[in-house]
Formats: sequence, C-alpha cells, structure tokens
Amino acid sequence: MKKNSFYTPHFRRSLLVSAVLIGSLSSCRENLLNPVPVTSISTDAAYSTPAKILAQVNGLYSLFGSQSYFGGRHVVFNEQRGDEFSQNDGNNSTGANVWNQSITSSGDFVNAVWSSAYTTINSANILIENLSTSTVLTDDLRKNYVAEAKFLRAFAYFSLAQTYAKPYLQSSTAAALPLRLKAETSGGNNDFTFSTVAEVYAQILKDLNDAEADLPVTYSTPLLVASRAHKATAIALKTRVNLVKGDYAAVVTEAKKIVSDVAPYQYVSGTLTHKLEANIATVFGGSYVGNEVLLTIPYINPTEAPGLQSALAANYLTPVIYLSTTGIVADPVFASATSNDARKGLITTNTTGQKLVRKFPKNSAPFSDYVPLVRYAEVLLNYAEAAAQTSDLTTATALLKAVRNRSDASYTFTKGISSKEELIETILNERRIELLGEGFRTPDLLRRVQKLPAKIGNAGVAPEVLPTAANYVWAIPSNELAYNKLAPR
Repeated sequence: MKKNSFYTPHFRRSLLVSAVLIGSLSSCRENLLNPVPVTSISTDAAYSTPAKILAQVNGLYSLFGSQSYFGGRHVVFNEQRGDEFSQNDGNNSTGANVWNQSITSSGDFVNAVWSSAYTTINSANILIENLSTSTVLTDDLRKNYVAEAKFLRAFAYFSLAQTYAKPYLQSSTAAALPLRLKAETSGGNNDFTFSTVAEVYAQILKDLNDAEADLPVTYSTPLLVASRAHKATAIALKTRVNLVKGDYAAVVTEAKKIVSDVAPYQYVSGTLTHKLEANIATVFGGSYVGNEVLLTIPYINPTEAPGLQSALAANYLTPVIYLSTTGIVADPVFASATSNDARKGLITTNTTGQKLVRKFPKNSAPFSDYVPLVRYAEVLLNYAEAAAQTSDLTTATALLKAVRNRSDASYTFTKGISSKEELIETILNERRIELLGEGFRTPDLLRRVQKLPAKIGNAGVAPEVLPTAANYVWAIPSNELAYNKLAPR
C-alpha cells in the first residue's frame, strides 16, 4: 500500500521529536536495558535544554543534507535532466528515467525528493513553533535558531518550486505547491490547496528576509560559518531567487550588500570575509570550509555520508553520468590544448575516453566530500547577469572577468561582451563552466524557459523537452495526489 509522501515513516518519527533529537540519542546508550521508544519522547523533553534544542537545529540541517536531497540525489537529478551529461546505463535506480525525461508521477525519485523537502519543511515548522514560546534560550539565540529554520524552509520551498512548478517567467499564476507553514504533529490534515507560483516565491522571499534580519553575521569557527546559515547566506540565496523571478533590480540590490563596489570583489564584516579563492582547486578538496563557501553540507561523521548510488563522487567518477561531448566540456576552456584555465584540472578522462567531473574526489566509501550549495562565485555571476540585464555593462563585465581571471589570470575576452545580448550569453556560458556538476544546469534552463535539449549516451537517446510539454517539470507525485484531495489533477 502506498504511503503518503508527506507522512512517510521518517516523517512520523519527526512528529514528536522534530526528527532531530535522534542525533543526540547516543547519550542514551547507558539505558539500553530500559530503552525509551523514540516516538515516546515528548516535545517538552526535546526542547528542555539548550543542548537538546541545538540537537533539533543540527538535525534539521541533517534532513536538508540527506542523501536523497541536497546531500546527493537532488543535485545529480538537476544535472541529469540538463544537457551537460550523458548516461552510462539504462537502470532507473541510477536515474536513467530522469536523464531520458521519462520519469512519471509514480517514480520513486519524484516522490522521494518531494517527501524529503516536505519533511524538512515540517521539521522547520515544528522548530519555529516550539521556539516561539521557549524560555530556555537567550532571546538572541532563540531568534538565531528560528531564522535558520526559516532559511532552510525557504531553501526547501525554492527547490520544490524549481522542480515541480512552472517557471516563474513562464506562468507566475499557475498552481505550484501546497504552502504548509504550520507544524503537523499527527496524521491527517493532508488536504491543502496549491498556492500559485507567485505566492510560493513571495513566501520564500519573506522567509529569507526574516532570516536575514535575525541571523548572525558569523559564527565562532570556519566550519560553523560554512555549514550554518548566516546573514550573507540568506542574502546570497535571495540573489538566486530573484534571478529566477527575473527581478534583476532586486538581484543587484541584494548583491551589493555582500559584493564590494570595486575589485577585488569581496564581503568583509568584522572577522568574516567572503571572496573567491585564489585557486579554484582549493574549493573542491573534499572538506573545504574557506572564504568562498557561504553554505556547505559537511560530512564529518562517516556514517552520515551518502551511500554509493547517491554520492556525487560515485555518480560522477564511477561514472553513472559522464560529460557529453556536445555540452560545455567542448568549450575552449576545457577543450583547447592552449587553455591555461585552472578549471581544466576539475575534469578528468577515464580509460574509455569519457570526460568526468572530479570536483568531488572521494570516490570510495565513505563518500564524505562536502557539498557546496552556495558559493561566492555564483553570487558574482548572479550579480553580473542582473547588472547586464539592467544595462550596467561595465559592472557586469568586471564581475565576469573576476570569475574568469581567477582561473586564468591571462585570459582576455576578445568577443562576446560588446553588446548587452552578447554579454548576457557570455555570462550564462561562464555559469556553465564555473558551476558544472553543482546542480545548476536544469534550473538555469528552466528559469529562462528554454527547452531541455535532446541528448545521446550509452543509455540511448533522450528526446528534447519543450517548455509546453507536460514533462517539462516533474509531475506532482502520485503519493501527494493519493492523499491530498485538493491537489490539481
């Protein structure tokens, strides 16, 4: 019998414990003779001390970074649906039906991503509601945690909107997603109307604005700065969200908060600095927590690392998917023998001649590469594109050059920057080069309402998908349709 995609067994465990106290249960091993069932732990107990509340916060990040979500599969899916990669096999368990655009509403992955996102959202809701009346924490720390929950709720809704809803620039009035903003701690209450694309994006930006107001500027260690949302993280994500909306003026406004007016482009606030690393290889060393990352998923405990089929390294280097010869790997940055671009070093060739992404090098268990979700390079490219769209070609060109010249200091753009239209296309191409393998390609095609191109690989042929096609975005999952009577059909 099918289970509700919202009320999965994993989700039910979260109802009474916020799913997150599980991470702190190792301290209960002294009581093995008299174990207390996880589901019997009361909400009062889960929020009774600062340490237990912190466990809830940490667990919320764990849900967000799970292997079926941003810790692995969701990133890979966003590359498989795009045109940069070919597929090696026809096995649906490795996403062949994602790559060839044939996955349907009953597909396991369609249901799993939806479930992972809404489990994260509900756990954020539980945290927000329980902390609204908490007297255990200082007011500043309480606001900090609530802001982190709102940030992750916004990020989860953004990922859902990019995956299951029509692009904002295609139809902002189309039905998109159910906005579940209150904690659910029991079964039922499944029937939710679907809010429009515009309403979902309004809620995402509201959460991010609220988060920015109450998040700290920094944390006490580089690892915490990299793995926990802070003010600059919320601002950076707002540049991405507004870019998807086509609100280029808003992108510029937000970017200016964390990008200096002149080179070297950076953000400095007290002891915190965000900027490009001098060498891009530094960013992909496996456990990077330096100045360029604004949010990463760390795998300090090997038992938390993604499994074989979900890990980025396993998908890219085994490989499940390999770089298409007609994709961005054909760009002179990668293909020219005379190219001095350091990003060439992030591509390798296997014994069969396939080009592979090696940004995530730990290709054996445990697959513990940290997963960067927000990088300063992306912020500069978001800003560059928005500046070009608003006809500030000088700023756009300077930001583009900052990203390119970080990897190739001697490179000079001799074409592609002389007009607004050319410059925008050059910036979009630079995104493909810089963010390759990080899960941006399909969202970038969708936000511009461009077709998903046809592809050829060892798994066969994947047809092109036009924006008017029913499978241009993923279908509402079958489990949601089965349990939510108000879901659009």
